[in-house]
Amino acid sequence: MAPIFEYFIVCGIGPDIRTLDENKGFHGTGFRYLPSLLDQFPPFNHTLYPPPPPQLPTCVLPAGVEFYPSGFDSKDPSTHPRSYPIVLTEGDGSKIYVSCIAFRDPVEDDILEAFRIPSNSYADKCICLVSRLPSFGVLRCVLEEIFALCFSPTGGCKPLWDVIAFLVSNVPLPTPGKDRILFSIENCLLSVDAPSKEGLPHADISFQPLVQCLDVDNLIKLFTAVLLERRILLRSNKYSLLTLVSEAICHLIYPFRWQHVYIPLLFFSGVDYIDAPTPYMMGLHSGVDTYGLSMDGVVIVDLDHNRITTTEEIPPIPEPELSFLRCEILELLYPNIVAIDQLTLGLGKSTQKYSGCVSRSWDEEHNLQLRLIFLKFFASILSGYRNFVENTATHVFNNQAFLKKRSRSTNQPPDPMISQFLESQGFMDYIERSIGSEENNSNLLDKLQDAIGRGQTPESILPSSHIEAEIITISDPAEISDSETRYTYNRFPMNVRTEEQEEKRKQILAAVSGAEDLSGKPSVDAGESLSPRERAAERERMVLDIQVKLQRLWLRLLKLGATDDPLLSFEYGTILALIESDAEGIGGSGFVECIREHINTGWTCQLTDEQFIAVKELLKTAITRATSRSDMSTIRDALEVSAEMYKKDVNNVSDYIERHLLPLPIWEDIRFWEGYAEYLLEQSSNKSSNYATLVMTQLITVASHLAGLGLAEADAWCIIETIAEKNNIGYKQYIQLRGYLSHIHHLRVGYWGISSVKAQSLSSSGLQSPRSQDVTGDGQQPTEASGRSWVHSMFSRDTTSRANSFSRVRKWASDSTAPAPSENGTPRKQDVLNVGQKKIQTNLRILRGHSSAITALHFVTRREVWDLLGDREDAGFLMSGSTDCTVKIWDPSVRGSELQATLKGHTGTVRAISSDRTRVISGSDDQSILVWDKQTFQLLEELKGHNGQISRVTMLSGERVLTSSHDGTVKMWDVRTDACVATVGRFTGAVLCMEYDDATGMLVAAGRDTSANIWDLRAGKQIQKLTGHTKWIRSLRMVGDTLITGSDDWTARMWSVSRGTCDAVLACHGGPILSTEYSVSDKGVITGSSDGLIRFWDTAEGSIRCVKNLTIHGAAILSINAGEHWLGIGAADNSMSLFHRPQERLGGFSGTGPKPGGSGWQLYRTPQKTAAIVRCVAADLERKRICSGGRNGFLRLWDATINI
Repeated sequence: MAPIFEYFIVCGIGPDIRTLDENKGFHGTGFRYLPSLLDQFPPFNHTLYPPPPPQLPTCVLPAGVEFYPSGFDSKDPSTHPRSYPIVLTEGDGSKIYVSCIAFRDPVEDDILEAFRIPSNSYADKCICLVSRLPSFGVLRCVLEEIFALCFSPTGGCKPLWDVIAFLVSNVPLPTPGKDRILFSIENCLLSVDAPSKEGLPHADISFQPLVQCLDVDNLIKLFTAVLLERRILLRSNKYSLLTLVSEAICHLIYPFRWQHVYIPLLFFSGVDYIDAPTPYMMGLHSGVDTYGLSMDGVVIVDLDHNRITTTEEIPPIPEPELSFLRCEILELLYPNIVAIDQLTLGLGKSTQKYSGCVSRSWDEEHNLQLRLIFLKFFASILSGYRNFVENTATHVFNNQAFLKKRSRSTNQPPDPMISQFLESQGFMDYIERSIGSEENNSNLLDKLQDAIGRGQTPESILPSSHIEAEIITISDPAEISDSETRYTYNRFPMNVRTEEQEEKRKQILAAVSGAEDLSGKPSVDAGESLSPRERAAERERMVLDIQVKLQRLWLRLLKLGATDDPLLSFEYGTILALIESDAEGIGGSGFVECIREHINTGWTCQLTDEQFIAVKELLKTAITRATSRSDMSTIRDALEVSAEMYKKDVNNVSDYIERHLLPLPIWEDIRFWEGYAEYLLEQSSNKSSNYATLVMTQLITVASHLAGLGLAEADAWCIIETIAEKNNIGYKQYIQLRGYLSHIHHLRVGYWGISSVKAQSLSSSGLQSPRSQDVTGDGQQPTEASGRSWVHSMFSRDTTSRANSFSRVRKWASDSTAPAPSENGTPRKQDVLNVGQKKIQTNLRILRGHSSAITALHFVTRREVWDLLGDREDAGFLMSGSTDCTVKIWDPSVRGSELQATLKGHTGTVRAISSDRTRVISGSDDQSILVWDKQTFQLLEELKGHNGQISRVTMLSGERVLTSSHDGTVKMWDVRTDACVATVGRFTGAVLCMEYDDATGMLVAAGRDTSANIWDLRAGKQIQKLTGHTKWIRSLRMVGDTLITGSDDWTARMWSVSRGTCDAVLACHGGPILSTEYSVSDKGVITGSSDGLIRFWDTAEGSIRCVKNLTIHGAAILSINAGEHWLGIGAADNSMSLFHRPQERLGGFSGTGPKPGGSGWQLYRTPQKTAAIVRCVAADLERKRICSGGRNGFLRLWDATINI
């Protein structure tokens, strides 16, 4: 019999420490780190068990691993162990059930020593039981007994891992409806069984949390959203609640199944998955900030506050089914209230339908009745559906005929809710599974419809519960022992490691501590030189001999069997020798030519796994050798054949060899791609067509190869754009190319994930790579080693859902002030020690004070500082707002005591902050605006009037305040009278951005309704409404008569405020424009996007053109601030940069002629990137300061002029 427990897993901090942002090493206790799989049973080298899911550690510790100075404290609830279940979904849709206990455990001594972590430190650790049986109760009981046995003061009679080994190896899965398994852990007796398959699916959970968190109306609303396959996000501050509610709602839609992405507990670093355009059901801890993500259309279910919000209407369930469903649920939950008017004396039968549930706490009977209520709903709403299944091989359901029949019976038009439900994948899957299959015999929906037709009760369709189960007792002979030895532990013990595991661990830690030098220099043997005549004769013989051999070896290579080791085969070894030993390149080019000829004969190009490995390695070698000889034709041919050959993965999806060639450096040499594009133009068979069409066709081919290889999107676009500029194509073609490249990049990333590769600089073409020059080691090729990651398999269960990107990952260029990297890209140990010994005053500071994500930042002006402190050069107040509902005021000039005040009063996340000489203004999700005294920090007024969260606040002269909100209004307030003076404007959607020019009295605001409105506040009227964008406007900048707007439609627009006309459309970004800036001195425009690119646009010559692209940032550009001589930029992954324009370059971006990089701006400094994800950035260019606010609640303040 198969075991009930597949694995016992221990996850926590391992020897390879990395932050959640993949930065290696220990960075302090303020960061969270990636968990690793530490121990397991069955062990790692067990050949009979498949390995556990590779992303299991990330899922069981969704917040990552934190370090602590102390362990368990009975008086501190935050240190107590936590028990929670999670559910994982594999690529084939099957589920894995995991019970987890997370607790603080001492860090291993060798890790403390290697990473110089303070002694007696603790870190998060999680023990897990993995099973295919959805018995959450048994899994939790067993795991808690193991945990209690480990830390029991009396200990156990056996070593803990022996107890674990016995449980995993000997406790079998019970036969559904027949067996009950009894087993024990020390003196605790446990049992497990499974109900009959003829009844409702096994659900070892309580439905009580679902009905306690949501009232009846919200429960039905969530149920409808699930049926209609919307994007559903559950929020709660309890891990267990997210999983239990997700599982409960999935059981309530029986006999239908959720067919899409299902992650009941989403790990914190995967929050960007929420932007996925396909249906999903995810659970996310309420402490994770989602501000800035596109939540349009997402059904957000707040389980802690019984609240459901969405921007798209959910069609209601039609009558009479809605009233029936609502009344049935109310009668189950509140039977005494519903039946309060009924007679207490029964008239021949019970007056209470759920009499067995009255005056009783929630139990299994309640669970059963709730499930039957929803099953009866399906029986009613799908009454007679079997008559509309066409009797064909595919069993197509006639939707239109069914809807017409229902309309006639109800005298109502076709209902939109039922129409959408019949088109859902869940309904179509049910029809395919049930009609004409063996599963139809146990279809409870059909049985219930038949029972209702015969006048029987719903309970009659369930199997009898009176069948006695056979008791199977599992005993451990070792527990019956006279030995008095007891095993106690002060930490969770390690399992016995193999010599190989121990050696690998030592090597990792030794490399960290610098104890080993693994560098080596291979020797090179010099060969004899040949005369030109001898070389020609030798070449002729080699060409003939090699071509004949390669043809035979290639055909034999394709006949490798499943049991053959491809890399040890004679065919592979001989072809490899022919390629490597040939200095003329005949072996490599001949091998590629053999493949091309075989393809031309009609070969399908499909390889087995063994053949795939061999061919991939041979092509890598051939391309590497051709690169050393600058043999571009061989590289080009190898690239094209690699895009043809493939194998099928476990999901029957084609995996092409091209994807595995990315680590080769040739792909980032722009000269190769320019030559390849020229070759394609020369070889084009349709040269009579329009030149622009011809160039577009060839550039699309180049883009397909770039995406197929997995080159970073920013690098790929730089290559495409450079080639396109040389061929003088129009801006419409630019937008088409950008959209195509982004689309196919998202297709690839959505299924395969983002590749980790060796990055090369594109300096030869004047382009910068956004990645650091890290050398990828043998063990750092996740693309080849693991293929399609387990997390992405959950998002790709069918071909319709594989076209989605869920990740935005970039690697970063190192700071010029950072310690010099070693050959493998990591800072040398000696350099790090030297930096630490000098104790120089750093230009980077971490400001701690907030307890959760930073959502608003504001620097005060120099005039405000003068009023408070006088003329102090280093002074400059900074204000921050957070999801912890507080506003904090910081003085960066007071090192070590920067925090000056904490302003408390809001009950929701603080989204906007502004100030003048005497006041501080803050706006929040609680729909209020608070006014504070800047000197005493006392709350002065509360301004109420908005009906949505506040998005922007701006102080005006004359004691006035402007505010904008998600309720679509812009209001003006008088802070002296605490009253709303006027509602300046109204929008049809949320207002996301607003700017006011105090010199002219002009106000501009924009948001989700795609238009920008301009008012003259001094004249008291609206003067312009600017339309042209097709999606949300997220950023704007108004300077004089010029307005720049940035939108989610991937474009920015330049407008004339006085004329109300669009002067230019700025395209070529690969994502929403999140920040815009206008430089007054040179009339230049700067745009930043979610694609990580910064573009400089020159308007000096009467037309606008892009003169420079910057890729030093790899994540969304959140802030661009330009002054007369300085430019500050901040991005979402906590990278910053400061640019300077010398006095002699003030004429324009392009000056008197083209300059290196195309702009007068020069990169002044960029600090070393640290591990954090930020939502807001602000700059104080007067003092050369940039500050970012992270999700972890930390502010990172950069004084760019220190330590020059």
